[in-house]
Amino acid sequence: MRVSLTSGIIRFHSHDITIDCIRHDDVVSEKREKTRELLHYTCLILQLNRCHGTTSVYQSNISKHKIDLKQTQYKDIDKRYCDQLIQLKTTEMANKDLDRYYNALDKALMRFHTMKMEEINKIIRELWQQTYRGQDIDCIRIHSDSEGAGTRSYSYKVLMQTGDAELEMRGRCSAGQKVLASLIIRLALAETFCLNCGILALDEPTTNLDGPNAESLAAALLRIMEDRKGQENFQLIVITHDERFAQLIGQRQHAEKYYRVAKDDHQHSIIEAQEIFD
Repeated sequence: MRVSLTSGIIRFHSHDITIDCIRHDDVVSEKREKTRELLHYTCLILQLNRCHGTTSVYQSNISKHKIDLKQTQYKDIDKRYCDQLIQLKTTEMANKDLDRYYNALDKALMRFHTMKMEEINKIIRELWQQTYRGQDIDCIRIHSDSEGAGTRSYSYKVLMQTGDAELEMRGRCSAGQKVLASLIIRLALAETFCLNCGILALDEPTTNLDGPNAESLAAALLRIMEDRKGQENFQLIVITHDERFAQLIGQRQHAEKYYRVAKDDHQHSIIEAQEIFD
């Protein structure tokens, strides 16, 4: 009996100790939770104070800006802003349209340039083959750096062709070939762009040309006069010291007279009309 009572007392004390431990842990846990809540509350208070400060600054700025908006420079600012915005957007749209028009015009110019260059080179080829009496150059043509590049370029050079070989004419031809090429290119340009032009003037066209090439040039000019005889305002003016050349181009169906510039006894220049075949 005494042993049972002692055991019961010991169990009772053990149970009290366990209860005391549980209560102590709960207290510690509760204190920690309260501490965390206190810290969180403190943080919220700080954030609230910052928000109040920011709101106060914003309200102050709003009041200041309201005062500024009452100044003369901000009068009808909404309407002026809308007007400027409309002008800006309209200008941007116009610029886009101009870019499209410019690109379209540029492409049209390149197509026109290509077409005219082909036409010019065709006439140059025909005139060269009809006029030049040498065997070393088959034909000549004007080459543009824009050929095959698709970009606008005004850099041109004259090429001469012999067989399959094509070389730049500069520095590789005689003085007579240069003169003949220059005349033929000018005639081709006139035929292409100046169909309504009434006057074609040549100043000393036979300079550095030998006899056969001068005769061929005269024949080419006669063909041009024949093609232009239906044009009422067409006139061919040739200034030359070569009377033989003047006779070659002065056929009766085109002209019967030429005008000789000479000096009288007083060294005054005089112009005399003379028969070509006198």
